[in-house]
Amino acid sequence: MKNKDTAYYIHGVNGPVIDVRGGTGLSMLDMVRVGELRLPGEVVSVSKSGATVQVYEDTSGLCHGQPVYPALAPLSIDLGPGLLGNIFDGIARPLKKIEESSGVFITRGIDIPTLDPGKLWDVTVNIKEGDFVGEGTVFAECEETQAVRHRALVPPGVSGVALSVKPSGKYATSDVIATLRLKNGSEHQLTLSHKWPIRVPRPVNERLPISRPMITGQRVIDTLFPVGRGGCAAIPGPFGAGKTMVQHQLAKWADADIIVYLGCGERGNEMTQVLEEFSELTDPKTGRPLMERTILIANTSNMPVAAREASIYTGVTIAEYYRDMGYHVALMADSTSRWAEALREISGRLEEMPAEEAFPAYLPSRLAEFYERAGLMKTLSGSEGSITIIGAVSPQGGDFSEPVTQNTKRFARCFWALDRSLAYARHFPAINWNGSYSEYFIDLAPWYDAELGSDFTAKRQRIINILHEESALQEIVKLIGSDILPDDQKLTIETARLIKTGFLQQNAFHKTDTYMPLPVQYDMMELILRLFDGAKTLTEKKIPLSLLRDTGVFAELMKMKFDLGEGAGKDRKYFEELIDSAVAKVLTENE
Repeated sequence: MKNKDTAYYIHGVNGPVIDVRGGTGLSMLDMVRVGELRLPGEVVSVSKSGATVQVYEDTSGLCHGQPVYPALAPLSIDLGPGLLGNIFDGIARPLKKIEESSGVFITRGIDIPTLDPGKLWDVTVNIKEGDFVGEGTVFAECEETQAVRHRALVPPGVSGVALSVKPSGKYATSDVIATLRLKNGSEHQLTLSHKWPIRVPRPVNERLPISRPMITGQRVIDTLFPVGRGGCAAIPGPFGAGKTMVQHQLAKWADADIIVYLGCGERGNEMTQVLEEFSELTDPKTGRPLMERTILIANTSNMPVAAREASIYTGVTIAEYYRDMGYHVALMADSTSRWAEALREISGRLEEMPAEEAFPAYLPSRLAEFYERAGLMKTLSGSEGSITIIGAVSPQGGDFSEPVTQNTKRFARCFWALDRSLAYARHFPAINWNGSYSEYFIDLAPWYDAELGSDFTAKRQRIINILHEESALQEIVKLIGSDILPDDQKLTIETARLIKTGFLQQNAFHKTDTYMPLPVQYDMMELILRLFDGAKTLTEKKIPLSLLRDTGVFAELMKMKFDLGEGAGKDRKYFEELIDSAVAKVLTENE
């Protein structure tokens, strides 16, 4: 039995790692408060002589003999209304409240609750006395923001008969809404919030197969390399390749109910830009501020590495909480490489045996623990909810063979490889079509064929084949030029250029091009292939491809992404007639 009065003290300090002596009551993953400032920390190893603690704040000034106060519980966060629209640090402390309390710099040892204890919520109670309430039941609801209705859940592992229930009204997160009589005869009080340890996945009834994509409005993703709703995608790329930009587009346009954006170890000025931009964005779904359904977790590169290591678990725990309400959540982690570097630094301080590139040997299992918390689930309440994880990876020098990228590929079935040369050429999203893939498409093909037509899969494959053929032809062009190529190969190169510039490249600042509905993406793909087939009939008749190019039809289709769509002025029929008339004109004049 643990004794809270046991005297623990600091025996040694090594950066964020503290050697604690003085008792045997500490357990793995217990929270502690270290030193006179009561800095938060977590037990990471236990031995006969004492315990090792990683501290989530700067350990300057700590010395031998200072006290350590055990919390006798794992690192947990409060889950309840008030998370949406807020900005937290890596261990879920609200940064806005910290600024109000201590200024623009985080005061060491500051302990501010995750949820505002004084705010009253207009609560509708869904249960009555005598009802049997099971784990995961939505016993009360309130309007968290105008975009999202918060559903207060009975915590996992709790079920019983309601002895007393308060009427609907205004309550704080800590006010008791109902009291349950559990099976063992004890009582449990239900409040709008409850605590949950961040390293423990929240339970569900069933993991469901992924059967539909998360629609993003980005053509290279939705058409060529889709991620399933409830799946995992990796965005690896060197500095400046546009990882953050892609995640911003997905955060705004993806068909997710809740966005959790996790800035893990990024530069302070980049996180500042993220915070400023998100606060100004308008949600295209509701017309309200996007922050009303967004949660930001900021852990910049100058913050303690231990908090950075914990931040991804904080983010995914919050995502699981909203998933359990029946919402579809998109979690953007930027970037897991910075998290892995924090893991490596802590591992070195603990004097653990290093593996490849000095990363700890358990790096793959930690990555798996994170990505496996994604999924489409049947929740304890019987509803469906999902978490889709989009993890950015920042390999040094763009080397995709380094351990973090390679291990991420083992657990993420969707791989969007960013290309620095594309980014520098202002081709966004800078996703390289030759290095990317999506293993989800096999599972998603029935959905695509049902929604868009039975020939979608075949047409998508034709687009991919043209791009791959063009890539092989470019090796020849570099050696001998394109003039001596036969017209059928010139057609492949010309069509691939149309696909790359007119289809895969998007302008985030253009009202039509920034988001393209899936049916319009399909129309664009069909029009490109219609032109390709028409041109192929000409080349088979030995009619020069240059004659068709001179009609301007390729140039017109290059701009169709700005002309198609709602209110753009031109429709699919216009471009079909344009293609057919151009092919017919060349054919008639040369027969």
